[in-house]
This record gives sequence, C-alpha cells and structure tokens, in this order.
Amino acid sequence: MRRRVALAGNPNVGKTTLFNALTGLRQRVGNYPGVTVERKTGDLSGAPGVEIVDLPGTYSLTPRSRDERVAHDVLTGRMAGEPTPDLVVSVVDATNLERNLYLTSQLLDLGLPVVVALNLMDSADAQGLMVDVVALSAALGVPVVPMAARTGQGVDDLLRAITGDLPAPPPRPAWTLMDAVEPAVEALANALPPDVPPRQRRSEALGALTSDVLLDAWATRSPVFHAEVLAQRDALDAARTPYRQAEMMGRYGWLTGIARAVVTKRADDAPTVSDRLDRVLTHRIAGPLLFLALLVLIFQAVFAWATPAMDAIETAVTAFGDLLRPLLPNGFVEGLIVDGAVTGVGNVLVFLPQILLLFFFLGLMEDTGYMARTAFIMDRIMRKLGLSGGSVVPMISSYACAIPGIMAARTLSNERDRIITIMVVPLMSCSARLPVYVLFIGAFIPALAVGPFSLQGLTLVGLYLLGTLMAFAAAWVLRRFVFQGDAGLFVMELPPYRLPQWKTVFYRMIDRAKAFVVRAGKIILGLSMVLWVLASYPKHPSDDAAQQAEYSVVGRIGKAIEPAMRPLGYDWKISAAIVTSFAAREVIVSSLATIYSAGDDATEDSPILRERLQNDVGADGLPVYSIAVALSLLIFYVFALQCMSTLAIARRELGGWKWPAVMWLYMTGLGYVFAFAAYHAARAMGWG
Repeated sequence: MRRRVALAGNPNVGKTTLFNALTGLRQRVGNYPGVTVERKTGDLSGAPGVEIVDLPGTYSLTPRSRDERVAHDVLTGRMAGEPTPDLVVSVVDATNLERNLYLTSQLLDLGLPVVVALNLMDSADAQGLMVDVVALSAALGVPVVPMAARTGQGVDDLLRAITGDLPAPPPRPAWTLMDAVEPAVEALANALPPDVPPRQRRSEALGALTSDVLLDAWATRSPVFHAEVLAQRDALDAARTPYRQAEMMGRYGWLTGIARAVVTKRADDAPTVSDRLDRVLTHRIAGPLLFLALLVLIFQAVFAWATPAMDAIETAVTAFGDLLRPLLPNGFVEGLIVDGAVTGVGNVLVFLPQILLLFFFLGLMEDTGYMARTAFIMDRIMRKLGLSGGSVVPMISSYACAIPGIMAARTLSNERDRIITIMVVPLMSCSARLPVYVLFIGAFIPALAVGPFSLQGLTLVGLYLLGTLMAFAAAWVLRRFVFQGDAGLFVMELPPYRLPQWKTVFYRMIDRAKAFVVRAGKIILGLSMVLWVLASYPKHPSDDAAQQAEYSVVGRIGKAIEPAMRPLGYDWKISAAIVTSFAAREVIVSSLATIYSAGDDATEDSPILRERLQNDVGADGLPVYSIAVALSLLIFYVFALQCMSTLAIARRELGGWKWPAVMWLYMTGLGYVFAFAAYHAARAMGWG
C-alpha cells in the first residue's frame, strides 16, 4: 500500500532542502485540485512506495494566507482529491525551538502519526545551543530525529523513521486552556457533526472559536455548529474573556517550559557570524545601498560574463542551419525549417547564458539567506508606498518570471496587499525581457567604459531599476486611490547566513532555465514557423526578396498598424513583431529574425539578427534603427505587459478578468507614453 508523508514546518526551516534530500530529482510540480497553490510531490529515494508531499510553509494551523489554508486543509483531510497523510514530518528549526514547536503542538492535536525532524543542528551548534533530543522526544511523546539537511546529517535516520513501522498516534499535548474558555471548547466539540474524527474534535472546535477563516468553512458544512460557535463567542465577549488569545497563551505556556528544560547555551555569548553580518547588511541606511550595489554587480555580470557562451551558441545555430540546408528540399521545406524554426528558436536560445546567470545569482541569494533579508531591508520603504516587506519577495522573484512572483503573493495575509502585489509584479523585468534588452543594447548602445563599469551594463541596470521604481509608484497609486487601507502586519524570522549548497543552486538554476526553454520554446517554435509562412506568402509578383516580406500577410498587418506605432519610431516590421510578442515578450526576437530571414536573399552573409538590424535601411536610404528607436523599444518592453501566461495566471489568482484587463491596459499605456517620450527626447539630443 502506498504511504503518503507530508512535510510541514515554518518558512525558512530548511523544509525544501529536506524535501530535495529525500526525493532527489523524482519531483512533480502541479496545483492542488481546484486550488492555484503549487503542489510539490516526489517519491522517496530508495522507496518508490512512499510519496513525499511538501506542504506550503506555515507558522500555525490557524490560517491567514492562502498557502497556510492549503496546509491546514491537507493535514485535516479537507482538501478535495487529497487523502489525509499517513505520517507527518514536522520540520523544526533547532535554533528557534520554542517558536517552531507551536506548529508541532498543533500537529500533535490532529491525532496523526508525527515524526519531528530537528533540522539545522549545525547552526544551533555554531550558536552555542545544545538540545537534549531524548528529553525533547519524551516531552512531546513522538520520535525526534536530529539532523542538518543541507549537509546530509541525519537524513538516513529520518529515512528509516519514515519507512519503518508507523509510530503510534501521539498522546494529547499537556497544554491547557484558561478556565473560562475550556468549557466553551468542550461544548463546541460535542456539537460538531459526527463525521469529525474524535481525535480532531477539540482542535476543530478551538479553531472555529478563535479563527474567522476556519469558522466561515462551517457556514455551509454545518449551519447548526456555525450558529453554536457564534453563540459561544457572544457569551465570551460579554464576559470580556480573551478567547482569541487563549490557544496561543496555553500552547506557549507549555512550550516555554519544554524549551527551557531541553535547550542549554554555552557560556560564550559572543555575537554569531549572522549577527555581525546583519549589523551591516540590514542597517537602515547601509542595507538598501548595499542591496542596490549588489543588483548593479549582478546585472553587470549578467551582461559581461555571458558573451563567450552567446558567441558559441550563435556559431552553433549558424552551423546547424548550414548543415540542414543541403539535406532539405529547396524551397518551402528548406525555408520553413531553416529560416523559420531554426532561425526563430536559435535567436532566442542565444540569450540562454544570461538567463542562466540571472537564475544563478537569484539562487545564491536564496541559499545564503540573503533573500529573506531583502524583505526586512525594504519593509520601511514599502510601508511608505502602502505595502509591507512581505511584498518584496514576490517582486524579487519576478526578476526570474512574473508567474511565480504572482503565485508567491499567496503568502500575504492581507488581501489588499496580495491584490496590489499581483497588479505590480509584472513591471519587474523578468527573464523573458532579457533577450529583448540584450539584443538592442548589444546592437545600438556603445560598449564604452564608465569608470569600472560598461555603458551597456549600466543601461541594463537602468532598465531593471526603471521597472522596479515604476512598480513601487504603481503600488502607491493603487493603495492611495483604489485599494485604500493600511498595509498588513509583516513578521518574519531571519534564517542564519549559510554557505551556499552549490549542487542545490545548480539544480535550481537548471530547472528554472529548463522551464523557460520549454515554455518559450513551444511558443517560439510554432510562432516562428507560422510567421515564416505569413512572411513568405503571397509571393511578390517580381519575386524580389527585398520586397517579399513587405508584400506578405505579415507586411500588410505591419503596415496597417504602423501609423499608430510610427510616433514611437517603429516601422512596419517592428510593429508586426510587437503584435506577435503578445504571446510572450521574447517572441519579438524570433519574430524579427523570421521576418528578416523571409525577406532576405539566400546569399545573406550574416544570419545574426543584431547585424541585420544594424544594417537595415529604409526606402529613404536611412537606417531603420537608431539609438532613439532602440531606447524607445527598450522602454516599451520595460512597461508593456506582453505575456499571455502572466495574464492567465493573474486571472486565476484574482478570480476573473477585471483586474488582469486593468493590468494590461495600464501597463501598455505606460509603455506607449514612456516609449514616445524616450524616442523624441533621444532625437532632440541628436541620437535619431
């Protein structure tokens, strides 16, 4: 019989690292049935009959955010299509035992077999903390496995605990409620419907009494019980009894005694390495400045370090096309495959090295613990904009892709914060914009040295900062005029700084890059071939290759749109490519490559797109592209929401098309207005 094991724990306790250690690469990612929260599962290494489910991080089973609600519903058996776990592994941070055991105590109340994975024992030792594991196991009544998942310490012991005989259901924890609340909970436990398991009746009653979110679920499931809870609340309110705080007071009263009994600290009270680093890196002035400097260095490196790999890919794409030509029938098939598919896809794959580097640096920030600090660093600034620091992590995640950034907003407990964050994260420059940025910066921005930096690298940094600043400005406007109210409370624990696990960083980088290539590749391959056909037919009467693309279906579409885009400096080719890039931003690169390929002679010397752009001239003999046109295009793509997938995810998260439509309209409007201003300002400066 297949066994299901759920990993539960607070954020930043190493739960994902443990999941990776237990499952290796046998992981599956999807969504829970009917819910847009990500579902990650995998088979236990060496035990294919055991499935590991990585639950969203949660501080308690009293849910505030959507992620926490999913964790609660899976553990209590309320998630449709998800069987109740056979075993729960409670992942606990050994350096913060009392706070982490709060969730563990709630898991014990569910009556499911529980094993405690006491993680980060290496960090505890570095901080001079010693945990009596035997005494902790006796106090909780469940097995406790000390471990350090990052180094592999204790993983084998946990594997044996998971695959062995299931432990007996734990005894009910010895914590108590205040005398004034206990009778109400007992009465509510007796009033629950008979289908609630006996072991869960007390925790269900307490949850409904103290949490509006949990009570709302009973309105349709059992109106009688719902009414009884409201009656008990009225009675407790009349007696001025603080029943909403009763669970926290009771649990911590019990856990504080356990923590004092099992944790001792060595006499050395010297500040830890993390403490010393945080004095600088989270300083109210130095922190934001160092964060900005780090971003500058990252984007400089993304632009500079990838050049050799990009040149190698360009050479490989050209060679592959030359290899295919003599093997294919002349005419339609050769053009469709080489000039359509290979040219279209190849001109986007050229930018994969930069995307890999971006994912590498983001992975380092996550793995070292610095990513969590960015939320703390930016919290003060974000609050002036009407958001909390909790919105920073979704926004930084959007540097990789807006889709996970939108989904990361589920962790925000304040619904206004969540909607505003979703509405602005697509302004953060994602990896799909990187091919557009690199193409036009590399082709039209001079490679001049500006002190220790290059002008091209600084231009890239400027584009990322422009999108970020506009996201902040849009958040302020939305909070001030649309979603009025105070930002939600933001509380988070800062994990200790750690040396990165290079294997983990590498796999994460490869997985994200693979997702980008697969997602973009499917769109680009199909669109490139369709676009080549549309750019090649109908044939020009004179069979003139120079006029073919303009005479084609694509040319006619571009010509129809050109009057609206001409104020931005765009000709019909750029206009047509922008329309096709609504499917995905990076498609503009393959669209331009396909349009130029379809319209060029077969003897074209350079198949490299940037060289074709540099050499393109209009009917008046003047260059089609200039610095002014390049800046206009770059700024248009900083703001415009050219991504169907992002809109689809936003619709799913926001429950309709209203706000995604507003999102597309205001971002496209920003793109047009700022591109117009940039083009005419650049021309006035003589860059036209």
